[in-house]
Amino acid sequence: MKTVVCFGDSNTWGYDPATKERLGPDARWTGVLAKTLGDRYRVIEEGLNGRTTVVDDPISLYRNGRDYIIPCLESHMPIDLVVIMLGTNDLKERFNRSASDIAESAAKLAEMAKFSSFGPSQGRPRVLMLAPPPVAKLTDLAEMFAGSQEKSKDFGKQYKNFAEWNEVDFFDAGSVITSSDLDGIHFEAPEHDKLGKAVAGVVTTLIG
Repeated sequence: MKTVVCFGDSNTWGYDPATKERLGPDARWTGVLAKTLGDRYRVIEEGLNGRTTVVDDPISLYRNGRDYIIPCLESHMPIDLVVIMLGTNDLKERFNRSASDIAESAAKLAEMAKFSSFGPSQGRPRVLMLAPPPVAKLTDLAEMFAGSQEKSKDFGKQYKNFAEWNEVDFFDAGSVITSSDLDGIHFEAPEHDKLGKAVAGVVTTLIG
């Protein structure tokens, strides 16, 4: 059995913009991924609402992905593949971060995972960076995410560049899904389904 850890934010946790509750396990993209991959794989969800790449949030505490990724991965070892989809929360206006800075920060987490010894036989796990899709129409979150739409349009390009520089794998979630116009940053259930199936295809290509 091969182990895949999905390290992300509320879109990995499964926040539903329609109900503001959590989608059921089978409806979340990680659940779709697990079902599509089948019994030879174990998919572990590690989603946290508000998680950032490497920045401390003065309002939502304990959300820095850099602080948690190593103990998280060590607790699940051995791991064949680490999937990282973070960066949307870094777009909050209070952080004042560029798309390039955010993508480089996500790549830093990918590098930390890549050079860990948490893979099979204490080797290195493979790492897949997912670029989040661009921000859509903002409603209640418009002030918090002011300026995020234009920045997020550059995510695909920037994440691809940094993934290549750090020699990790890359997939642009925005090539298959869109964020919801209900709040601008979360995925509706049909998009979770599309993403889970798309990532499954990438996973089987990468680790068999």
